[in-house]
Amino acid sequence: MSDRERGRELKAFIEQRADPYILRKDGWYYFTASVPAFDRVILRKSRTLSGLAGAEEKVIWVRHAEGPLSCNIWAPEIHFVDGKWMVYFAAARAGADEKGCYDHRIYALENPNADPFEGEFSEKGRIDTGWESFSLDATTVVFEGRRFFIWAQRDFDIPGNSNLYIAEMKNALELYLPAVRLSVPEYEWECQGFLVNEGPSCLIHQGNLYLTYSASATDERYAMGLLRLRPGDDPLNAAAWEKSPVPVMVTETENGLYGPGHNSFTVDEDGNDLLVFHARPYPGFQGTALSDPNRHCFLRRVRYTGAGEPVFQA
Repeated sequence: MSDRERGRELKAFIEQRADPYILRKDGWYYFTASVPAFDRVILRKSRTLSGLAGAEEKVIWVRHAEGPLSCNIWAPEIHFVDGKWMVYFAAARAGADEKGCYDHRIYALENPNADPFEGEFSEKGRIDTGWESFSLDATTVVFEGRRFFIWAQRDFDIPGNSNLYIAEMKNALELYLPAVRLSVPEYEWECQGFLVNEGPSCLIHQGNLYLTYSASATDERYAMGLLRLRPGDDPLNAAAWEKSPVPVMVTETENGLYGPGHNSFTVDEDGNDLLVFHARPYPGFQGTALSDPNRHCFLRRVRYTGAGEPVFQA
């Protein structure tokens, strides 16, 4: 049964904010996302989840005029690591070579203040993932007392645009390398238009670590996949992760959601798990994939089966 059939037609939570990320900490909600101009990193905060929709939006960092931090600022996430606020994001380099704008690397911003709206975020440089290639969509999770960094990156020896990798973190800026590869585009639904695994995000439920990700081109074919790690298993053991052979969320034409993906997770004020994701209100693009600004942020409560498995589709 769809949200519409239940009388809860899904409406955009925040319009024109793609790759949305919401963190709840110490009674505050924090929101960041990609903006249509891909030229800055923004942050909102609110005491209530609903308040984020109309909250002040502060620009905490602006792209450089030239060099490796000058083009296509994508997918920021805010985390509290080692007692400091960290923002991880991807950036590329503008220049005469158009390919430079798609040659992303992962960077970090840091703010030591208790309130990330106070003081300034400073650039802390690039996160070394172990090799030089297109890399983006970093997230971090603490599982069974250890903190891990998970991201998407291209390996030129593997067909496609990006795979998913994991490494344990030494600290907020350094990884224990080499990284472990978790997933590559292999199923037909992961290889529509582009061979892509990207946008990882973590959900812990009943001791299981669930890793969602997005696959295929960013039109109506964009879809969410799922990996699961059981309690007691080592996240760095790729064989321990169970990958769903089918997508766990796809376009819902009846609800006006096209290409749902690049999600994150938060909780509501009652502690219920929420899926935070973007989607377009129509198939295809108005212009191109990047010039179309209408990837909106949506929220949906995560349901669980009797066996405790998460359900994201309406």
